[in-house]
Amino acid sequence: MEKDFFDVFPNLKIKEPLQELLDMVLVTRVSCNPDKTRLWVYIKSERWIHKKYIFELEQQIERQCFPGISIQVKVIEKFHLSRQYTPDNFLEIYRSSMELELRNYNMLEYNLFKRAQITFTEGDRMDLVLPDSVIAREKSEILVEYLHKVFCERCGMDLKIDLKFAQAKESKYRRNAVLQIRQEVENVLKHAKLDKEDTGKNAEEEKETGEKKLPSKGKRDQKTFQKKEQHGDYRGSFRRDSNPDVIYGRDFEGETVPLEAITGEMGEVIIRGQVMDVEAREIRNEKTILIFPVTDFTDSIVVKMFLRNEQVPEIRGEIKKGAFLKLKGVTTIDRFDSELTIGSVAGIKKIADFTSTRMDTSPQKRVELHCHTKMSDMDGVTDAKALVKRAYEWGHKAIAITDHGVVQAFPEANHCFDAWGGCVPKDSDFKVLYGMEAYLVDDLKGIVTNSRGQSLDGRFVVFDIETTGFSPLSCQIIEIGAVLVENGVITDRFSTFVNPKVPIPYRIEQLTSINDAMVMEAPDIQTVLPEFMEFCKGAVMVAHNADFDMSFIIENCRTQEIPQDFTYVDTVGMARFLLPALNRFKLDTVAKAVGVPLGHHHRAVDDAACTADIFVKFVEMLKERDIYDLDALNKQGSVSVDTIKKLPTYHAVIFARNETGRINLYKLVSQSHLKYYRRRPRVPKSVFLEHRDGLLIGSACEAGELYQALLRNAPEQEIARLVDFYDYLEIQPLGNNAFMIADEKNDTVNSKEDLIELNKKIVRLGEQFQKPVVATCDVHFMDPQDEIYRRIIMAGNGFSDADNQAPLYLRTTEEMLEEFAYLGSEKAEEVVITNTNKIADMIEKISPIHPDKFPPVIENSDRDLKEMCFQKAHEIYGEKLPQIVEERLNKELNSIISNGYAVMYIIAQKLVHKSNEDGYLVGSRGSVGSSLAATMSGITEVNPLPPHYICPKCKYSDFDSPEVKKFGGMAGCDMPDKNCPHCGTKMKKEGFDIPFETFLGFKGDKEPDIDLNFSGEYQGNAHRYTEVIFGKGQTFKAGTIGTLAEKTAFGYVKNYFEERGQHKRYCEINRIVQGCTGIRRTTGQHPGGIIVLPKGEEIEKFTPVQHPANDENSDIITTHFDYHSIDGNLLKLDILGHDDPTMIRMLEDLTGLDAKEIPLDQKDVMSLFAGTQALGITPEDIGGCKLGCLGVPEFGTDFAMQMLIDTKPKYFSDLVRIAGLAHGTDVWLGNAQVLIQEGKATISTAICTRDDIMIYLISMGVESSLAFTIMESVRKGKGLREEWEATMREHNVPEWYIWSCKKIKYMFPKAHAAAYVMMAYRIAWFKVFRPLAYYAAFFSIRATAFSYETMCMGRERLEYYLAELRKKGDAASKKEQDSIRDMRIVQEMYARGFEFMPIDIYRAKADRFQIIDGKLMPSLNSIEGMGDKAAEAVVEAAKNGKFLSKDDFRDRTKVSKTVIDLMDDLGLFGDIPQSNQFSLFDGIIA
Repeated sequence: MEKDFFDVFPNLKIKEPLQELLDMVLVTRVSCNPDKTRLWVYIKSERWIHKKYIFELEQQIERQCFPGISIQVKVIEKFHLSRQYTPDNFLEIYRSSMELELRNYNMLEYNLFKRAQITFTEGDRMDLVLPDSVIAREKSEILVEYLHKVFCERCGMDLKIDLKFAQAKESKYRRNAVLQIRQEVENVLKHAKLDKEDTGKNAEEEKETGEKKLPSKGKRDQKTFQKKEQHGDYRGSFRRDSNPDVIYGRDFEGETVPLEAITGEMGEVIIRGQVMDVEAREIRNEKTILIFPVTDFTDSIVVKMFLRNEQVPEIRGEIKKGAFLKLKGVTTIDRFDSELTIGSVAGIKKIADFTSTRMDTSPQKRVELHCHTKMSDMDGVTDAKALVKRAYEWGHKAIAITDHGVVQAFPEANHCFDAWGGCVPKDSDFKVLYGMEAYLVDDLKGIVTNSRGQSLDGRFVVFDIETTGFSPLSCQIIEIGAVLVENGVITDRFSTFVNPKVPIPYRIEQLTSINDAMVMEAPDIQTVLPEFMEFCKGAVMVAHNADFDMSFIIENCRTQEIPQDFTYVDTVGMARFLLPALNRFKLDTVAKAVGVPLGHHHRAVDDAACTADIFVKFVEMLKERDIYDLDALNKQGSVSVDTIKKLPTYHAVIFARNETGRINLYKLVSQSHLKYYRRRPRVPKSVFLEHRDGLLIGSACEAGELYQALLRNAPEQEIARLVDFYDYLEIQPLGNNAFMIADEKNDTVNSKEDLIELNKKIVRLGEQFQKPVVATCDVHFMDPQDEIYRRIIMAGNGFSDADNQAPLYLRTTEEMLEEFAYLGSEKAEEVVITNTNKIADMIEKISPIHPDKFPPVIENSDRDLKEMCFQKAHEIYGEKLPQIVEERLNKELNSIISNGYAVMYIIAQKLVHKSNEDGYLVGSRGSVGSSLAATMSGITEVNPLPPHYICPKCKYSDFDSPEVKKFGGMAGCDMPDKNCPHCGTKMKKEGFDIPFETFLGFKGDKEPDIDLNFSGEYQGNAHRYTEVIFGKGQTFKAGTIGTLAEKTAFGYVKNYFEERGQHKRYCEINRIVQGCTGIRRTTGQHPGGIIVLPKGEEIEKFTPVQHPANDENSDIITTHFDYHSIDGNLLKLDILGHDDPTMIRMLEDLTGLDAKEIPLDQKDVMSLFAGTQALGITPEDIGGCKLGCLGVPEFGTDFAMQMLIDTKPKYFSDLVRIAGLAHGTDVWLGNAQVLIQEGKATISTAICTRDDIMIYLISMGVESSLAFTIMESVRKGKGLREEWEATMREHNVPEWYIWSCKKIKYMFPKAHAAAYVMMAYRIAWFKVFRPLAYYAAFFSIRATAFSYETMCMGRERLEYYLAELRKKGDAASKKEQDSIRDMRIVQEMYARGFEFMPIDIYRAKADRFQIIDGKLMPSLNSIEGMGDKAAEAVVEAAKNGKFLSKDDFRDRTKVSKTVIDLMDDLGLFGDIPQSNQFSLFDGIIA
């Protein structure tokens, strides 16, 4: 009795498409063996089912129906196929299933079947020809039996098999294998001879010494060796062998174990590997543990060794990153991290690099014209520099860089020619070919193909076909439906099925509902096509996506020798023109848009009728636009920008041939990102033609339009049009496109031979149209083993085929010649070598970055700067300037003006002046405060002169008196107050003693960088003001490139292996992570960087431009290159947003004071950095905090406060030094802190800012320019060269100072620290003397986690919540940590006796706290859940009158119900009722 499959297995969960196939399957029988260890399920289906689905079904039945039971399920299938199936066509479609079945059964039969030649002489007779060999003759009967089982038993066909044997040609692989074996035998004999000589030599040595050498193997010797080794890490010499390669322990022999095979504790093993990193950790008892991961590139493992401290230097000299080692040790699970490691190391020795390095040994070299780098959106995984280096080492004359849609790898490739850090000599003839794989859009193809100006009132046949697949070469028509339209009226119809003489694939049956039974009795295409052509006589053809339908008609006309001169119209193109608002143009979507009903979609007769109705409506719409013929339709229907964003894209490789081409390429990149971007940057063909000069274009890969046209068998005139557009054509290795063979939806490519034929077609087209054809690799990774990185990246981005990586690696000339051997040796050499070199020769050697500087021009900037500086200097220092001032100004101005930097100063001055004019202070950043010219021009407040007194009245100044001189290196405000000896006026104290050379260097040739801290709320105004200064279109945001960070890459790698059930050790994950980092993810913008383009220059001379993160809705335009690549060519302004100027502005508004007048020497303020007395509280009042500088910028964190406690600052200059320490990397922790604790240095002598190094070294006698160079190297974390250390020691620089320099990774300039501390000190002054204003400003601007509910309801409630959060310790979230910070400031405010008042919804501001009646009223956005926009809405609503009820409040403000409920709980609504209804009765009752 037969049952539906899912009646027998009702609970079986199966995924598509197997689920769909099983819906039509019947189970005929189920049986099992007596032991119930095997189960047979017999099924019957009218559709054949691939063996991979049968195997999957067996697994699912075992897993789901018999969990935990050892049972083997076998599904035995029978197919009842339609009469359309013959043994011949069934073998063609079922062959891959048979190969899989045989492969699972026996590899011998599988290989025999693969090599078999099978033909069908008659319908039911198979000729099976096998290679004549002993194995073939022995196994042939099994293969014949299998074929009989498949065709006769499984499918019910009649099949007779004629078996023959033929002599096989000698395989070149077998020939090579024989040669290889012969060479290996020779090597063995050679080594045997050497061993014999060694044995004789050893015997002689034994005779001479009288001692017999012990054998290296044997149980007793091993035991003795291990026993001695127990203390090998600690006692005696660590090298115990005369072999110079042994660097630890004894020599050893034995086979190495691949690291991938070490999956658990295996005892003692011998491994080999490359050292990935080395770490030494000192432990107790003068011992050190040496930890180093090694990899043999199959996997990685960590090795741990215990050494005595004196052994470490010598061993670390040998065991270093990159070294290749062989070692013997014991596998063990580490008790600390539970990872499998190698310990108890018995011996380590050096070995040669065992990795195979591919080299290009061909005398004539190819050139790779298609390479992707890490800048190809999450696709390429190789650095541009690595590609260039490899090509140069291989002796290639050039290599191309062609990333998808972008050119962001160009700067890195260009750096390969740098004198420092480059990999190619600058004077070399080697070239980088700068290009891009563009996303090309064909906007040149008209709506009408082969138009002859026919009238829209003429004769049109609107038709549709259904087919067995998508390729007109290999698939057949199964239905034709057509409608004749004359004078805009439907006058006739044509409809018929067509017998394709082949089975209809299941997916086509699902799509069209047409099955074999429906077409069996229909006429074939030889009968139908002439009839259809008669129906179409004299008519223009019309179809929806006409290229597809017409390709089948044209191919069948060609086969039957029917003329193919058609004019045809595509209704998809008409829809794009007439219905631009649509995003999709499928037939059902267009039908719905114009109100045409669509019956049975994907049936030719219904689709044709629907398309005809659409066409008639479209004709009416065209006439309304005064379009009456097909020529006019083509002309006026030209593609709009919006349509281009919806058209399909094709890959094309575009190269810049010369400087003109480079600029034109950059223009294409700009337009594709700014104007035509939709999911990817698109280059319309029409735009390419506008910028054709200096460019070369190639047809690219299988995603190129030529390859796609060949796949769909486009008409010859269409192929000719496409070929004519390109300068050269491209073919690629078969493996690159092998994915199409496995793709069930691809009907054109079913075998390797089909791919070969496609490549040969492209070669023939090259010959026919005289276009060079080049063979490229489409490189996405360097070497075959690197595919793992791309696989992981693609899997992380959701690609289902990520594990099926094509061999997209950089190949040698020999590898490419072998790949294209099927073209014949001459043609292979032409496409691989001759033509690639020809293309390379057509391209000049160019630089992608313009080599010259192009600062903006502001007329008379040199003169204006000089006048401005001296005018200000005279205002401060009097008519006769002190010598030190005049000399310093002249020296600076000469350096600034002679190097062309005056314009930078003028620009910065204009921006600062504008901000100050609008009421916002500007803080300087970086080393600009080192420049007196910057101070005198108003750019910075920091005065870099030595400390001095200046009388504001009579202009007397004192730079040189002994009492002033003793404050050298400190700050003017550190000096005691003093009255003018001439007029008695209290003198000003100025100067921070900062050398100008920190800013521009001793030769004035250091690139200056003027960074300015504007108020965060004023930053946008400052950016807009740059447009006022330079003009619209002359300023661009500095672009940035976001790449895959190590942490994210770690997640990608870890998830990849976990999802596949593979365990990888962390060191192996980390190794793979290194290959995945740095891959481009997105683009962005520098927070304050503005690039200025000089007037009269095009931005594309320097860089393309785009929107940040390709946001189509953004009005911001950024540079396409990372701004670092071009900041040497164009001026970059750093206009940054900062909270300090905003806070100062609010403090000034609240108090009416001028912050600039606040003294920097107030003792109470200074005391905040040593205690809490100035605040009138004790540390116990504020949770034990010892200092009063909580909430003061630069000094309010626990880290900074601990530094203050450790260093005990007494002067303002000490605070500057502490700020330098706090902002540096490895300057305080593990460096200055240690030196101060050990008494080797003090806060005054330790290195705190970069200037300290230069000033100190000059004072010790080091030559000034060398001192500057050392400072620059140290502050960038590059350390000291050996010769610099020697010079420093010659000049008696202490060892602790040299040690400190070598530890530093990054250093702050003194001027930057001084500017920050000046701002911080002023804010601290307000904290002491205007506390309510300070707290209002802090909570409004700096508090990021302020909560009205927890912080404003009294001190007791605050203390409770604060204690609860502190209990969490390190487990507290980022938001909770921010809450603790804000709560501590509130706690301090309460301790000082200040309070909050309840929020009044009519008086409260959206985001600013207010001082009302001696209390603080919080802002509305301090209510939990009340965002800034909602708060602003409440303020606006309150202006329009009282709220009648809470419902009225919600309606007018759109605040969420949750927030309203919270406000109600907090009592913020007072007596406002819930609903408006009460107010309606109030009037009546009154």
